[in-house]
Amino acid sequence: MTARVDKSAEDSHSHNPLVRYFKVLGPGLVTGASDDDPSGIATYSSVGASLGFGMLWTALATLPLMAAIQLVCARIGLVSGRGLAGAVRPHYPRAFLAGACLLLLVANVFNIAADLAGMADAAEMLTGISSHLFVPAFGIALIVVTLYTSYATFARSLKWLTVVLFAYVGAAFLARPDWPAALRATVVPMLRWDRTFLEALVAVLGTTISPYLFFWQASQEVEEERARGRHTLAQRQGATDHELRDASIDVATGMGFSNLVMYFIILCTASTLHGAGATQIETSRQAAEALRPLAGDAAYLLFTLGIVGTGLLAIPVLAGSASFAVAELFQWRSGLNLRPRQARRFYLVLAGAIVVAMLLNVLNINAVRMLFLSAVLNGLLAPPLLLLVMLVGNNRRIMGDLVNPRWLNVLGWTATGLMTAAAIALGMSAFG
Repeated sequence: MTARVDKSAEDSHSHNPLVRYFKVLGPGLVTGASDDDPSGIATYSSVGASLGFGMLWTALATLPLMAAIQLVCARIGLVSGRGLAGAVRPHYPRAFLAGACLLLLVANVFNIAADLAGMADAAEMLTGISSHLFVPAFGIALIVVTLYTSYATFARSLKWLTVVLFAYVGAAFLARPDWPAALRATVVPMLRWDRTFLEALVAVLGTTISPYLFFWQASQEVEEERARGRHTLAQRQGATDHELRDASIDVATGMGFSNLVMYFIILCTASTLHGAGATQIETSRQAAEALRPLAGDAAYLLFTLGIVGTGLLAIPVLAGSASFAVAELFQWRSGLNLRPRQARRFYLVLAGAIVVAMLLNVLNINAVRMLFLSAVLNGLLAPPLLLLVMLVGNNRRIMGDLVNPRWLNVLGWTATGLMTAAAIALGMSAFG
């Protein structure tokens, strides 16, 4: 398989570098924004409160690794013309793909349940209305909007809500952290062998390099191709150098944004909550206290908007990535721009994932703890899915001459090895 020569997208490139930069932003930016979902915010807040500056280094260390994995996924979608599951299906045993889809579905349903719990907890904090009412309200609203509105329109209308996450950047500066200690912790990793540290490490890795992002990235590259009028597989297969460079810019921007927010959430909660001795976060209200240096009593409003806004953006991504994987496994018609009657089974999986997640909330698990545990679960399930991504990215029957370059393989396999080692270490610590 070779690069395409005739590309209408190239004709739209502007000579103005800044205009061109914003034009190429798309799936990678949305993926990065959705990565800072309520699960991520809760995980980073918990880590900052419990370990102080000890996990700041992970924001720097994971950036090239997560960017590499997402770029591999983007290349798979661009070159094969299929989503990740669709690319796997003709070339690997069906049981292998079915197992991967099952892992993804389990992780995503639990993640959606955790995000709904976090959103409901934040909404209760603002309104005083029981979170038990907000869980079904958010769930049903998301199902209706996702089914009857194109995701592109939905995402554009909600992206501005992620801006409130930059409040953590301002709050971190106004909290007057010990900058020499923070910078030292950023470049010198703190490593310990105990369950608290290892659980935190797996949670950070799991919420940063999340399995659902792999499937979503590849599928959205295909959706972008279809939006440009390339409806057949033959029209979508292959990729030009311009496309691959644009994908690199898009992914690097999205992942950079994601990890910037991650860094300052940890820095902010480490400087406020950990510094005040509040090392255990049990409620969203406690996490919101980290914003007080910036906004005073308005911190609760900012935190609620951040949790709810990112949850509204992330849950369709979570449910959608699982739906794309299952639809590609069984060769069903799929696409978020299709009407429900055009892709009934695809939307049935999407709605079913959210409904099951709503039902999981009757277990009444503490919202912040559920959010943190969902990150740990993602960290434990990621290694086999990372293996799948790297195998596909290096399969010449799928990628032709556009298999992963050496530098991408080095970073991708490093990410796979690191997450595998962390998951094994956490398992060993449970028996140690």
